[in-house]
Amino acid sequence: MILMLISVILLVGLDQYTKYLTVMNIEPTEYIPIIGDVFGLTYVKNEGSAFGMLQGQQWLFIIFTVVILIGMIYIFNKMPKDKKYYPLKFTLILFIAGAIGNFADRVRLKYVVDMLYFKLIDFPVFNMADCYVVVGAILLIALMIFKYKDEDFAFLKRSKK
Repeated sequence: MILMLISVILLVGLDQYTKYLTVMNIEPTEYIPIIGDVFGLTYVKNEGSAFGMLQGQQWLFIIFTVVILIGMIYIFNKMPKDKKYYPLKFTLILFIAGAIGNFADRVRLKYVVDMLYFKLIDFPVFNMADCYVVVGAILLIALMIFKYKDEDFAFLKRSKK
């Protein structure tokens, strides 16, 4: 549990630091190329969810995030201490850090700071917390397909008394 807390704090810290640097150094809608017209930094105030969807629904995101965080922490705590579950725990750490990173912005600013932009394909602007969630989702799918079986999730079932 301590390692989980440290990992989440470090990941959320990195997310918040990149957002701070963005707000302090980039004007809204300014584009700073990293790889020419392929990828760069910009500053967008995102009032929606990941990649700018559902604009202006902050109360919905706050409630949803709290419920999801409680569920993820519950699952993390129910998970056996067996090394076999370390990859699954890592994905939960990524999800939790991503949720907290954007949750902090929503509560504090009423929007999420986004800055990473693939200009070449005009992909929606995103941030580190979004990256954590996407990488966590990809890892979870891979783990569900290649590593874990249904019986590996028996710990989630209610025990009969």
